[in-house]
This record gives sequence, structure tokens and C-alpha cells, in this order.
Amino acid sequence: MELLIKNLTKTYSNKVKALDDVSLKIGVGMFGLLGPNGAGKSTLMRTIATIQSPDSGEIHFNDIDILGDQLSLRKVLGYLPQSFGVYPKMSAEQLLNYFAVLKGVSNKAERKKLVNELLEITNLLDVKKKNVDGYSGGMKQRFGIAQLLLNDPKIIIVDEPTAGLDPAERQRFLNVIREVGTNCTVIFSTHIVEDVKELCNDMAIMNGGKILKHIKPVKATKEILGKIWTKAVKRDDLEKAEQKHNVLSSNYNVDNTINIRVYNEKKPGIGFKKTEPQLDDVYFIALKEDQKK
Repeated sequence: MELLIKNLTKTYSNKVKALDDVSLKIGVGMFGLLGPNGAGKSTLMRTIATIQSPDSGEIHFNDIDILGDQLSLRKVLGYLPQSFGVYPKMSAEQLLNYFAVLKGVSNKAERKKLVNELLEITNLLDVKKKNVDGYSGGMKQRFGIAQLLLNDPKIIIVDEPTAGLDPAERQRFLNVIREVGTNCTVIFSTHIVEDVKELCNDMAIMNGGKILKHIKPVKATKEILGKIWTKAVKRDDLEKAEQKHNVLSSNYNVDNTINIRVYNEKKPGIGFKKTEPQLDDVYFIALKEDQKK
């Protein structure tokens, strides 16, 4: 299975270039699309999901020309948008049963078995009689995964699914998406680096409608091995350090000093210590280099 995106462009009426000649090749497994808010991620997700059209470009999934044959893509697509609306006053079991009927599962016994399997996969079996409207944010997101799995999709798109979830709900959601993402193509859009680090075997960093970097997370950190340095500085010296060094990020220490992470080929100065690179560093380097262009 392979999703091939070629030279996609999209400019909105307000002159914002949401997609700027985007090309990607995405295979089986979890693919992380990482970028800040406004990077163009949702526009790309909606375009792949056939919800909106690009100005130009091509998208193919296996032998399906997505822009030319939207119906064929929708038959094998599972899509969870940023905000997933549900029907109030209906239980998860009732809603999934209803959706299964709409998707052509006409046999009652087969439908019941499918619904129970999906409730179990998404850890919602214990609350299947509860109205979905009363679910927490994380439970609603897991219900969203359950409903998109009804048609056994070959490509799954989830757009910013963990935004706003508390740590426990986020972890439960990630466990579910990890389980369902082994045998199909899953595109996971997020601005949270940790999500990509935990889930994805391939990734791209996007900003300003462009793909800045397409690389496997493990390889990405290896590329900057030996080039990340840390040093604790006084609060008053932070601005001076940022002017002097390529500071990627900073965080407070318990003694009220600030720990800075610097990207440099060689030791940047006295007091700096070499440290293990993280995926966050790769992300910040890509964004900083893009700002310089």
C-alpha cells in the first residue's frame, strides 16, 4: 500500500498559500505529519480525504486516482477530523449499530459482533450503554476511531487527535491508534512532537504549506548526534545567549537557572555539555532554518 502525493498546491481567497508544491510518499504504518498550528496540515488532511480540492497536483492511493475517483477512495478511507460531531441522547452501541447499517452491514448478528469488537478495541465496552454526548474528550476520540473502523479502512487520517486531552486520555488514545495502525496506512497530523515520537515509523515536518523535512524519526535524531549542547544560564543571561548561540529550546531548573539546548557542529563555548539529541531538536532546527529563508 502506498499513498503518493505530487505537487499539491492550494491558495485560499485571502491569498494564504496553504499548500505549496507538496510532494510525499507514504507507506504502511504510522506516518506523523508534524507542524505548528497554521502549517497547512489540516488542509492537506482534508484534501487527501476528498473534503476539499487542491488548485493543482495529484494524489494516488494504490491504483486509485483520488482527485479523479473520490468515491473509490472513500470506500477504503477512515477519517477523524479535528472536531468530531456526534448525535446526543444515543449510546455508543446504538450509534455504532446505526453507522454500521449506513455502511452496508445488513446482517444483525454480524453487525452486533462487529460493534462489540470495535468497542473492545477502543476500550469502550464498559461504557457502551452510556450516551456518547456525555463522554469525555478522550472517550469521544476513541469512539471516533471505532466508527471509522466500521468499513475496515486501508487508509486512516486523524487530524490533531490528542489536542486538549489530559495525559491519561492521550495515552489511552495513542494505545488504540497504535493497535489499529499496524496493517494499513495511518496519517497522524499533530503539533505535539511527543505523539510522533511515541507512535510513528515515518514522519514529515510541515510549515507555511511546505514539507520542510521527510525522514524516519530514528534517522532524524542520528543526523544531529554530537551537535546538541546544553548549559545552565542565569535568567538575566538568556537573551544574550539567544543572540550568541543557535538556541533551540530552554527550560527552568529548580535553582531558577535556565537550561538551554543549542545546535552547533562544535562545542559552542565554555560550560557547554554534549547531550543526546531528541526529536524536539530536529523539529526546532527545521522550523528555525525555514524562518531564515
